[in-house]
Amino acid sequence: MSIDKLTANTKDVGGIPVARLLPQSRRKTVGAWCFLDHAGPAEFAQDSAGLQVGAHPHTNLQTFTWMLQGEVWHQDSLGNRQLIRPKQVNLMTAGTGDKRGISHTEQTPKGVHDLHAVQLWIALPMDQEIEPNFEHYPVLPEWEQDGVQYILTTGNYLGHQAPTTQFSPLVGVDMQFKRAQSFNIERQPTFEYGILVLKGEIEVNGKGYGADELVVLSDCASADDGLQLWAEQGSHIMLLGGEPLPHPTVIWWNFVADGKEALEQAVTDWNNRHPRFGDIDLQGTLLKRLVAPELPKNFKG
Repeated sequence: MSIDKLTANTKDVGGIPVARLLPQSRRKTVGAWCFLDHAGPAEFAQDSAGLQVGAHPHTNLQTFTWMLQGEVWHQDSLGNRQLIRPKQVNLMTAGTGDKRGISHTEQTPKGVHDLHAVQLWIALPMDQEIEPNFEHYPVLPEWEQDGVQYILTTGNYLGHQAPTTQFSPLVGVDMQFKRAQSFNIERQPTFEYGILVLKGEIEVNGKGYGADELVVLSDCASADDGLQLWAEQGSHIMLLGGEPLPHPTVIWWNFVADGKEALEQAVTDWNNRHPRFGDIDLQGTLLKRLVAPELPKNFKG
């Protein structure tokens, strides 16, 4: 087993600290998880509009929003409008191929002045014909065991099954520690794993990891029982895992594909209002339709 440490690139986005862990130049994916932002925790001023993300597109991915604090309105080109609250998941599927796509907006509701969330993308397997879709999961498996509070956001873990739709094998588990303790994670030999520290500190084989750091575990099939994990009291982590996809995953802006040409086509299609991305009525809102930037000539993915 190999153990790598990734540190976030953190930026202030409209008063919200956003720590990006994936993708990075040295690590693009963990299984099919190809994008990981830790947003917040943030509190907005009383006169702030909070999060206001204009209409933007996606291809060949699922957006996976895990809400920890606050509320956000989701609206998409399929006609869905859904409020997400803490302990809930929004899962939007863009579909696969150069004829499918989706677009959406995100807004803080009036009267809400805080935000804390984990925003992820899941790359879709390009050998499957997958249609655009949106699903909201208001109730997820939640339990306490050996001093750890678990919420299973996707996949199977410790005998529990989440209802979340998957197109490749994945797991996502929110874990909070009531006391300082050693702990284990249930591992699949074909999975890669990432442990995102949201709060507190953990140790992996004696090495410490703090907030907005990601521990990546790969080559799990060759692992023995030598993985030693420890968490301090009050720590909060998110465990992510999955099987790597059998093809390249390349990302540009809000698009995922298996090659540069598909990304270039997505940029052209979005900027020319191709019907594959649908439309969203922005009248009466603060939002605008975002413009996709062109790929640089030296883009390598």
